[in-house]
Formats: sequence, C-alpha cells, structure tokens
Amino acid sequence: MKHKILIADGLAKEGQTLLKNSPNVELLSFDAIDRKALKEALGSVDILIVRSRTTVDADLLDSAASLKVVIRAGIGLDNINVPAATERGIIVMNAPTGNIVTTAEHAIAMLFATSRHIARADASIRAGKWEKKLFQGSEIRGKTLGIIGLGNIGKVVAQRAQGLEMQVVTYDPYVTPEAAAKYNIQVLSLEDLLARADYVSIHVPLIPATKNLLNAKTLQLMKKGAYVINCARGGIVDEVALVEHLQSGHLAGAALDVFETEPLPADHPLTRLPNVVLTPHLGASTDEAQVQVGVEVADQVTQYIQGGVLKNAVNVPNVTLEQLSVLRPYLTLCERIGAFAAQVGPDRKLSKLRIRYEGVISQYGRELLSLSVLKGFLTPLLSTGVNYVNARNLLKERGIRVEESVSAECDDYASLVELKVEGETSFVCAGTIFGKDEPRIVQIDNFNIDAIPDGTILFTKNQDQPGVIGALGTLISSLGINIARMHLGRDKAKKEAIALINVDSPLTSDGVEALKKVKGMLLVKQISV
Repeated sequence: MKHKILIADGLAKEGQTLLKNSPNVELLSFDAIDRKALKEALGSVDILIVRSRTTVDADLLDSAASLKVVIRAGIGLDNINVPAATERGIIVMNAPTGNIVTTAEHAIAMLFATSRHIARADASIRAGKWEKKLFQGSEIRGKTLGIIGLGNIGKVVAQRAQGLEMQVVTYDPYVTPEAAAKYNIQVLSLEDLLARADYVSIHVPLIPATKNLLNAKTLQLMKKGAYVINCARGGIVDEVALVEHLQSGHLAGAALDVFETEPLPADHPLTRLPNVVLTPHLGASTDEAQVQVGVEVADQVTQYIQGGVLKNAVNVPNVTLEQLSVLRPYLTLCERIGAFAAQVGPDRKLSKLRIRYEGVISQYGRELLSLSVLKGFLTPLLSTGVNYVNARNLLKERGIRVEESVSAECDDYASLVELKVEGETSFVCAGTIFGKDEPRIVQIDNFNIDAIPDGTILFTKNQDQPGVIGALGTLISSLGINIARMHLGRDKAKKEAIALINVDSPLTSDGVEALKKVKGMLLVKQISV
C-alpha cells in the first residue's frame, strides 16, 4: 500500500532523502504551496508535513478526505487546529527536540549582543564613525542569569551560561529544588529571581498564567541596570511596560526575538530604542536545526508507516482503534481534569500527583488514562511538546511523583476520576462522564459542583454572602463578555462558594483584575481547557 506524503513548506533535503528511500512512499514536496493548490492536492494525501507558514484549520482539513497524520516540523502547534484534527480522526505530531539547542544558543547570542552593543556598534562603523567609548559594554563573567522556565531549552541555556562562568538561578514552580540542584541551579521565587538577576532569560510557553508575566509591576522588581532576554513567545513580556522601563533607565537593555504582533510593526516604539536588540523570530533558524528537524520528521513518518508507531503524537495515545472507541470520552475527561488542576492548583513546591479511579472505569486501560491526566497537566505549563510518550519523564525530571490507585466501588457515579495535586498546598479535582461522552467536573476540593470543563473558564471563590455573584455577572457583562454557562458550589461550614463560569471570549488581564476587586471575592483565575 502506497502512502502519499505532501510537504507543504519545505523540509531539509536530508529528511526528504530519507522519505524518498522509504518503501511504499509517494512524495510531493513544495517549498511554499498556496492554500488553493494545497486544498486541491489534499484529497488523496495520507500524511501532511508543515512548518509555520501553512495554517491547518478545520476548513483545510475538510478538504483532506484521506488524511491520517499531520506533522509539524518543529515544536509549536499554533498553526494547527488540533481539536479539529482530533474530531476528524487525524493524528497530529510535532518534532519537539530538533531546535532545542539552536533556540538556546540564540538566547546566549542575544545576551552577548545586548551586553556588548554589537548591533549598534556595527551600524556605527558602517556609517563611517568610530565611537569606541560610546559602546563600552558589560562583562558577563560572574554575573547572575535568572532563567524563567527550566525546561529542555532552559537547561541548555543554563549549561552554556555556567560554561561562561555565570551564576544561574531559576524560577519554575514545576521544578523541585532537588531536581534543579542536579544542574547546580538554585530555585527561587519569581520576586527573588528578579531582584537578584543581572540578566533574565525567558523560556516558558505563552499561556494565561504567563501572559504579561513581566509587566509594569514585576519589571519594577528587577535589579536596576538589568537586562531582559525573550526568545520564547511574544506576549510574555508586556511591551508597553518594557519600553517605559527602558526609557526610564531602570533597565539597561533588552534583547527580543519574539513579539506580541509578528512581524513587528515598523513604527513600534521598540524599534526606536537604542538599548534594544531585535531579531525576527530566529530562534530555530539554523542550518543544523533544520536538518535535525527534517531527520526527526522522516523518522517519525517511517515508524508510523512501518509499524504504526505514534512518536510525538499530541492528540492520540498508543492504543488500538477498538480500545479508543471505549476510552475516548474518559481520555478527554482526564486531560481536562489535568489541565484544570494545573492552572488552578498549587504552583509552588509541587511534589506529587495522586490519581484515583473508581467504579467501572477502574477496569479499563488506566495507563492511558493516567497519561491523559499527565499530558493535560503539563501542556499548559511547558513550552516543550508534551505527549503520551514523554509525560511521565517530564514529571520525573521535575522531581514530581505520580501515584495511582483504584477502587471497584463508587458511591455516587458509575465511574469517577480524581486528581490530587500536592505542593505547598493541595488541590483536588474529580470528574465523571454524563450521558455517553460529556465530561463533567463534580468536585473541587471540598465543594460539590456540576460543571462542564470546556473552553475559557473563570474560576472564582468568594465569601458566601448575598450580592457577590450578581456583582460578578454584572461586571463581566459590562466588559462585553458573554457568559455561556455558570456552575456554582458552596461550603456552608466555611461560608465560602465557588463558581465555574464558561465565557465566550477571554477577559483581558485588566478585566480579571477588576473581578478580583468585587467585594467578597477571594480568588479569580482565568483558565483554558
């Protein structure tokens, strides 16, 4: 049986050669196929390989009657509608390891460039000037590098920096001090890291919890004369606040490879600041990285064709179609419980995840269910691709233990899945399936609730007193946000109540802050599941 493969955005020749030499493969390769031609060609294609240029949305997938696999030749999946692919039974894979080193090296290059004014000095000489005194720089030896996010890329940055005789500290609530100590790195709170670091390098994904992580308030906590380096994702640094702190002289400089809007507008205030180094999202742009990604993709395709192996699949576990038909709704439930707990539960000193299965579901493939919980838990927290293969190792690297237990008995439901997150505090979330396939959250800590975990959700806790929920709904409405559903739970003994509010569109950070100021409000978190 021939497998028809289409490369839409180009792929390193080394990867293409491996694919051409694979048996039973028909290869179509384009450096930049336009959308109309791609839709016409997809009708008989089995495997689609894209980079960042092609958008794989529901409309495109509707043209792909034979498509079985979409592979992103890189880490990010921003241009692939994974839920739409999943609904159509299409496997989505990525290539998460090929550009780890090159992205880390770019961060180090940016550190040097901003410390020694490389870009400005080069431009000065090209203009016929010799301004040696103007471009006196800073030595990095002996300085402190604060790494926000000690994932795969963050670790490589740390190793390179230590080789340059820098002191390295990290803020990563999902890495234990013991795990970081293996790399001779100290774990600090965000506030302590910002106060101590001469350079702050960002290596976390853009999620609600990291949106504008460095903002007017947190940038002010940084040591005067420090530098910000962002080669992760635009939007983690509040660009308006960054400009203000650079103009005031509180920060000595910044080096940015990513931006809230890309391409960066030509009239953006950042382009007018002399103490900023800007590059057009070059983190993964090296010859070596492209070769590594190409070979990685070719290897994944070969393993899939020859043995049905799903390597780096992000939406399908290693399971037969017969098993999947039974487990699919519970896999969805487990992933959403994990994602919910990751965004609402404790974010400091995480040590253990306890997963418990009760009732009928305890008799099925618990390993797959647990992997779905872990994948859901890690995905909102890490920039590195998370899948059913690497989820356990990613937790192990961070010193977080996983314990599983089962009980054939379940008092209130046919089946129940419970996740307890243990850290500086603890958090419990439990859910079940209503009907044939509708996931529901039925317990949050000591609160009983009946909530649908889907889309953007506002999770609130408040004093159980008149007027709070009414004020909350009125304020959300005044922000132009439509409430799709609202689910309530209460603890009469503690006189506290919670709400899970499904909204049609996310609130801005200012909107969330406004909700926190409602009288009687104890907690507001905006999450996505």
